[in-house]
Amino acid sequence: MSRKTIRYAVLAAIATTLALTVALPGTPVRSAPHHSAAAPVRIMPLGDSITAGPGCWRALLWNQLRADGHQNIDFVGGVSDGGSCNHGFSYDGDHEGHGGFSAVGIADNNQLPPWLNAARPDVVVMHLGTNDLWGGWQSMDTILAAFTKLVGQMRANNPDMKIVVSQIIPHHGCATCPADTRTLNSRIPGWAAGLTTARSPVVVVDQWTGFDAATDTGDGVHPNDSGFRKMANRFHPALTQLLGGTVPPTPSPGPTTPTPAPSTSPPGNGRCTASYRTVSQWSGGFQGEVSIRNDTTATTTGWTATLRLGGGQQVSQAWNATVTQTAQAVSARNVSWNGGLTPGGSTSFGFLVSSTGSNPTPVVGCTVD
Repeated sequence: MSRKTIRYAVLAAIATTLALTVALPGTPVRSAPHHSAAAPVRIMPLGDSITAGPGCWRALLWNQLRADGHQNIDFVGGVSDGGSCNHGFSYDGDHEGHGGFSAVGIADNNQLPPWLNAARPDVVVMHLGTNDLWGGWQSMDTILAAFTKLVGQMRANNPDMKIVVSQIIPHHGCATCPADTRTLNSRIPGWAAGLTTARSPVVVVDQWTGFDAATDTGDGVHPNDSGFRKMANRFHPALTQLLGGTVPPTPSPGPTTPTPAPSTSPPGNGRCTASYRTVSQWSGGFQGEVSIRNDTTATTTGWTATLRLGGGQQVSQAWNATVTQTAQAVSARNVSWNGGLTPGGSTSFGFLVSSTGSNPTPVVGCTVD
């Protein structure tokens, strides 16, 4: 290419650039259009096994909110149920439910801040306290102090956090649990009123009144389908009002609930994997959790886990399983609602152990049928 040709090419490029960047006289200069959409409202369901699995109140609540026209919502959390709630519609299965966890344990171990950092919620929907009441060894002041710490951590993560706290469903997992549940629920409204602010309201949802542990749970603790529907129906109006910019009024605790009928199943056999972890530990005992995974190619009808404890260790409370102990050998059988594991599916149960010496890690195993 000749120098003259190159010179003409350069001049043409400059002319084109000027034509694109210089406006004609009297013509306003406009920037390129900027397209933005409102960020979705991030809602974190927070709790124990009642939230974790199957936790189908979350699916029902999601569907109710979407049917209301709240399309721009995002359920968030580091756990997903994998769409295990089969109600005939798709839903967002993300949550922060952890079977066997307690409010005191989460607060003492500072487990919430990293969950919040990862999920970045705008709203937290919390149903916690069930596991704190096992055995009646923890005071209400201790549980409410843990609630207070968790609220502080939520606001440290997001000063505008909207916080929904449940008066928990009836709890018949131990002899002292029903009365302690009533006591805790009676104190929650006053506790919330002392912490709520215009910028970060603490909204109380009454999950107690009208919930029948005999017909709305499978084991006196964990909801069945009717129980999950009642929970979703209670959360729904509170979330609808919050999403619309209105803070719902605070309810009062409900009255009494009937006692459930327990259910057990016979031992089984098969192939599975059992894993153990220590949730929390203290002088004289610990809280443990065992997970069971179905390694077969068929859905199970039940499972049994075995544990070998160290010298002097004794199971004092258990949930999500029927537990018996002979000397140091412990057998845990599924309850009615968590025996059917799909291929590759898993479930967990928790327990408290008292001891007079050290706390060696239990040896675990399992069978499925």
